[in-house]
Amino acid sequence: MSGPSGAGKGTLIQRLLPIFPWVGTAISATTRPMREGEVDGRHYHFLAEDEFVRRIAAGDFLEHVHYAGRRYGTLRSELNRIRAEGRCPLVEIELQGARAMRADMPDAFAVFIAPPSIEALRARLEDRGTDDAAVIEERMRISAVELAARDEFDAVIVNDDVDTAASELARAVAAACGREGAQGG
Repeated sequence: MSGPSGAGKGTLIQRLLPIFPWVGTAISATTRPMREGEVDGRHYHFLAEDEFVRRIAAGDFLEHVHYAGRRYGTLRSELNRIRAEGRCPLVEIELQGARAMRADMPDAFAVFIAPPSIEALRARLEDRGTDDAAVIEERMRISAVELAARDEFDAVIVNDDVDTAASELARAVAAACGREGAQGG
């Protein structure tokens, strides 16, 4: 799953997980500082820059990118963990990461979460209050590139109404994972 920062990916995932216990989310790794309330190993695997680079060299990442001044990536061990639990992995990544993952796993089902408008996206980023104006501007610049690539994905869900978007995502995930209905059939 990909889409611009502020499109509502995290909100939609939180709606999906209680009704699909057979879906597991990969915990991304990052070099960005931990925000208030975040827990290492639950929200992200918070790694120092040198540790992140070492793990890239070791081939530990399925994909990794430099985004808004920080490194982010999906550890192969996360997908292995989810599959070992008998669950279908769901990975939340940005565009470069989605492209890299698609190159490595061409059968992966890719979903793009889009905001209803660029104005709504800016308002969401400002309203959440986690980034200063310079970071928001950088995220908006990156978002323009991401929005232009939405046709590269198997499904595009516009998150204008969270209930509708959550239902659309549930249908897409169930189909991608070969499951029926809200409880997985």
